[in-house]
Amino acid sequence: MTREIKVEKRVLSRNDVVATRNRVGFTERGAYVVNMISSPGTGKTTILEATLGRIVEAGRSVAVIEGDVQTENDAVRVAATGVPVEAVVTGGACHLDATMVGKAWQRLEPSLPAALDILIVENVGNLVCPSAYDVGEDEKVALVSVTEGEDKPLKYPALFNAATTCLVTKVDLLPYLEFDVEELVKNARAVNPALNIFLLSAKSGEGMDEWVEYLIGKAKDNS
Repeated sequence: MTREIKVEKRVLSRNDVVATRNRVGFTERGAYVVNMISSPGTGKTTILEATLGRIVEAGRSVAVIEGDVQTENDAVRVAATGVPVEAVVTGGACHLDATMVGKAWQRLEPSLPAALDILIVENVGNLVCPSAYDVGEDEKVALVSVTEGEDKPLKYPALFNAATTCLVTKVDLLPYLEFDVEELVKNARAVNPALNIFLLSAKSGEGMDEWVEYLIGKAKDNS
């Protein structure tokens, strides 16, 4: 057991070195970098599509690094929005690491404007592994849908503790579900009292403007 912990620490240490290098490159472009993390099925890509459209409408530049285990399906969806995107297929790995993101950035960077406002990394659908890996982001954003349990933050505290922001998705379904939003918020804040929380629906648009305003504001502060 002791050996396993030491190996993990060495892996994360090497990862952090590359993450620092990534962060320098992102900063040189002026990009505010968001690492979106959730379990499968939260509607992460749908929220991303709605987010990208609003960022572009606001006159801001944005690009995406899209992680998936086996396919490029989500990257194809993002590309349809007209936003520059680079796919990372992990081939079974349950998370993106700094090296994967760094290589994707090298491929993506030549197609980007000299000054990039926002870079969004959509991580692999997993609540455990991605929370431990810094990829050079400015903030981790955790997503949880109302089709999941209110106790999600308590069951996966590492992510919600590492995140700065929590997006509660699919709130348009609340009239049809037995889901207590206040209980979810209480549990999330029990793990991380400083967590920013947005209630969102990509379908109805609820909360999307507030979320994007927050994101653009962070990008302005970063410039």
